[in-house]
Amino acid sequence: VLNSISEQGKLTDELTEKIRCCATKTALEDLYLPYKPKRRTRASVAREKGLEPLAEIILSQSYEKPESAAERFIDQTKGVNDVSEALAGARDIVAEIVAENAEVRGMVRKAFADEGVIVSEAVEPRPAEPTKFEQYYDFKEKASQIPSHRFLAIRRGQAEGVLKVRLTFDSKTLLLRIAEICKKDVASPFADNLQAAIDDSFKRLIAPSVEIDVLVEMKLKADRAAVEIFARNLRNLLLQSPLGSKSVIGVDPGLRTGCKCAALDATGKFLETRTIYPSQGERKAIEAKVEICKMVAKYRPYAFAVGNGTGGRDTETFVRSALREANVKDVHVISVNESGASVYSASEVAREEFPGLDLTIRGAVSIGRRLQDPLAELVKIDPKAIGVGQYQHDVHQPLLAAKLDEVVVSCVNHVGVELNTASYPLLTRVSGIGPAVAKRLISYRDEKGAFTSRSQICKVPGLGPKTFEQAAGFLRIRGGLNPLDASAVHPE
Repeated sequence: VLNSISEQGKLTDELTEKIRCCATKTALEDLYLPYKPKRRTRASVAREKGLEPLAEIILSQSYEKPESAAERFIDQTKGVNDVSEALAGARDIVAEIVAENAEVRGMVRKAFADEGVIVSEAVEPRPAEPTKFEQYYDFKEKASQIPSHRFLAIRRGQAEGVLKVRLTFDSKTLLLRIAEICKKDVASPFADNLQAAIDDSFKRLIAPSVEIDVLVEMKLKADRAAVEIFARNLRNLLLQSPLGSKSVIGVDPGLRTGCKCAALDATGKFLETRTIYPSQGERKAIEAKVEICKMVAKYRPYAFAVGNGTGGRDTETFVRSALREANVKDVHVISVNESGASVYSASEVAREEFPGLDLTIRGAVSIGRRLQDPLAELVKIDPKAIGVGQYQHDVHQPLLAAKLDEVVVSCVNHVGVELNTASYPLLTRVSGIGPAVAKRLISYRDEKGAFTSRSQICKVPGLGPKTFEQAAGFLRIRGGLNPLDASAVHPE
């Protein structure tokens, strides 16, 4: 901005100081506006007609008669045919000068943000069918008080073509304050011309532009609030207490295609799968109970992890009754949040882990592992697919992605990672370890066997002293040579 104004030869020490003191991008834009290269406007056309001196006379609130002042600027060769045309052109220039005044724009923006009212209405003609936005068909709320979720809902209604949204303000008091800033002199014969230019400037140039600015700022504020809620919910979900090293049977409920059951050992290793049909008639239900009892007898699971999706509650009740009838008392049945399990089961990570398994079986494995260690399993899934946020597809996506990634990294490093069992997605979230180093760590572990000390990771190609310094405190080795390798104590 400084370079641009300097190239125009209009940079003063006072303006430089004001620009350097700007605390926000908006304040900087307001100062730059008069010097910003712009397309052809009504004011630029009037300047080409030589009417700028007349505009300055209006702004100075001269005591000369407007008609006699305007007569000096009549020039038919330039397209100024009479007094009224000269004054109209001069007013266009004044309107632009007023609109580009940083003090005026700052004052109007603050008034819109603090006292403006968000108004939403149904588009005309009104939708014939009921919509989820009906409560906003005739809605008003102060812009400074509207909660983020309500503002995002209104914005979605606008994006879907159901609602018209605008920001309104009582302009009378604002016009009086703008007139004060422009030093309007009621005794001057030019007072009416200045007021007409101010009115035009506010309606045509200032209000539409400031309304957009304020709505954009409100959207960013709502995005930040929504992202914070999403981050908080995600953190709580990731840091749920794990069941730990106990064998589990994961159940992915299904009505028509049956419930997929996946047996996992204490380390989360997949052992076997069976499909039961508890909701397809009495004979199938009896067969399903027999299958459950067979799996219990074979694998002695600590718990059944039942997904909470469609049919989840019925499946949970069915498994409980099957265990009760078989007099099995030491096996728990636990409902598990299965959001994102289908996303995981079709992902590249799942294909690498279980290349020969059907998608639905991968889902059952994921549900079982979520109970054993929620964090280790959920880091494999895009956080947006876990579904713990509001209007997650409406908020600024880079902001959301960055915040969620930050939360996942924070949670992984808070808990620590078991180096000898950690999956590739989990290792990539450890401070200092990126995708390439994570792959090398796993390759080294596969070739040389389990790590016996944290210092051993320095032998992994591409893992230098800096990476070791960053990562070592977040890695754990249980049963290693040094007992402190199982703790959060950094080896250094």
